[in-house]
Amino acid sequence: MQQYEQEKVFEQVGQRAQQDVMVNSFIRSVYNWMAVGLALTGGIALFASQSAFLKNLIFGNRFMFYGLIIGELGMVFFLSARISKIKASTATALFLGYAALNGLTLSFVFLVYTSSSIASTFFICAGMFAGLSIYGMVTKRDLTSVGNFMMMGLFGIILASVVNIFMQSHFIHMLIAYAGVLIFTGLTAYDTQKIKEMAISQPAGLGEGVARKGAIMGALTLYLDFINLFLMLLRIFGDSD
Repeated sequence: MQQYEQEKVFEQVGQRAQQDVMVNSFIRSVYNWMAVGLALTGGIALFASQSAFLKNLIFGNRFMFYGLIIGELGMVFFLSARISKIKASTATALFLGYAALNGLTLSFVFLVYTSSSIASTFFICAGMFAGLSIYGMVTKRDLTSVGNFMMMGLFGIILASVVNIFMQSHFIHMLIAYAGVLIFTGLTAYDTQKIKEMAISQPAGLGEGVARKGAIMGALTLYLDFINLFLMLLRIFGDSD
């Protein structure tokens, strides 16, 4: 009887160890893909900002600029809606394509702000993001209510941003920036917790393709949190070039 109990204990320990390996591998994959997306966006944004042809192509034609934005939104919506039906390679290509297009539209950052303020804001954002991700990973508190509240706030700042296109109010502009920092702070912790839960709930023997698609969706979520947090912080701390 005692030997049987010991064997059960060893089996449970082995199962937990295997689960920990799967969870850590999935989370590492999520952050690796997010880093790849950010690097691609940053590299293309810097290159486009130094290319007279691309600057004229993107910002010299309003239809081109808004066409790129619509294309980005379409890729995100398609990836989110069809992730379960498309191949892992297709999901990866869509994510990288989105990151590349976003780099083109975000090249304005290097045209509007000084290099030093971009660099300092990036490190501030990276530090905040790391701290929030760690909190989302280790906290025992259920952040669902926080995430729901922040999503309502996100719709609020989107509406305010549309209204401010016509009002051109500096006060509203800065109010959106401070509110945006708060919102994406909460969303980063919430999304990190959801990715951790997704990793834990993965069934054993999950196919590589399915795991890759889950990692891509997690990476896209955190990528969007990071980019938007960075842009909101840049509104506050960025110095005009």
